[in-house]
Amino acid sequence: MQFSKSRNISRWIIIFASFLIISLILWNTYTFFQIFKQEERLKMNLWANAQKTLINAGENTDLELPLQIFSNNTSIPIMLTENDSIINSINIDETIVKDKQKSIRFLAGLKNENEPIEIEYVPGKFQYLYYGDSELLKKLKYYPIALLLIIVLFAALVYNFYKSTKMATQNKLWAGMAKETAHQIGTPLTSLVGWVEILKSENVDESTTNEIEKDIERLQTITDRFSKIGSEPKLENKDIIEETQKSYDYLQSRFSKQIEFTFTGPEAPVIVLFNPTLHSWTIENLVKNAIDAMKGRGKLALEVLHEGGFVRINISDTGSGIPKNQFKSVFEPGFTTKKRGWGLGLSLTKRIVEEYHKGTIKVLHSEIGKGTTMQVSFKVTELI
Repeated sequence: MQFSKSRNISRWIIIFASFLIISLILWNTYTFFQIFKQEERLKMNLWANAQKTLINAGENTDLELPLQIFSNNTSIPIMLTENDSIINSINIDETIVKDKQKSIRFLAGLKNENEPIEIEYVPGKFQYLYYGDSELLKKLKYYPIALLLIIVLFAALVYNFYKSTKMATQNKLWAGMAKETAHQIGTPLTSLVGWVEILKSENVDESTTNEIEKDIERLQTITDRFSKIGSEPKLENKDIIEETQKSYDYLQSRFSKQIEFTFTGPEAPVIVLFNPTLHSWTIENLVKNAIDAMKGRGKLALEVLHEGGFVRINISDTGSGIPKNQFKSVFEPGFTTKKRGWGLGLSLTKRIVEEYHKGTIKVLHSEIGKGTTMQVSFKVTELI
């Protein structure tokens, strides 16, 4: 507890320090921008004074300093106007200068960037100097935005890495717990097999021992499922109709007679590359979800369709239905409408279908108060 608290405090200190550093960088950038902007304003004031000196120059006027000021400006765009007409342009593209409409638009842009400098070269006569920001100043202006974008991207990468690492750790933990559960169940299962053999030797009714054997076989299947979590399952080319029928028949025999079960499918085998144990888990999860949606009473239909290169398994119920805006979210971990349960059934089913078997699963159709049809699709194996 103390370690966890210290770790949280450390995280908040790091976050606060990061924000403080970012704020200082942005503040310094803004300060530099303002300093450079003031310096460019001073340069333009000198340029305006040089222009005034040049206009009023006599024969004996020393023009060396004004001309040097003019030549030193190689980066700041300038437009000089008099009586609302552009009389001179400096550091502006020739295509703009030669086009009157473009020049007017460019001048409007300069007016928005900086306040003009008024040049009264003789009493009552004025010229106005309009100027824009230099390329360096523009780059400095957009630097904080670029910096923020980089910081946001970096933060997103760190968060994604942290989340992925956390999920990977959790997955390893759950996989380890599942394997340990499978291992623990294995011991009493072995004993149960032995007890069944004793019951047989005692001439107990054969139908009773057969049903017990079916349940033991089911427990062995469940143990096998848990042992496969976290490892790559072995896929086999088998008849998916037969395997689906097996799972369906077992579930039908174990649920209430108030559920009306129907199964339809092709008579000919349909070969698919899949893991029988995990596939039975898929069918079981979908059938149990359908029965839960009907609250233990209604019609449940499982239909297998062979369409071209695909086999589609539709499981339909007459339950409460799913709102259209939840068609995708029902497969998210933790999503559940039940008072009990962790909302892992459909999430696990989706992983089995899509990650292990490269198939697809979706809500094919649903209507509130009338029922839902879930569809699982697999690619059929082309046997040579």
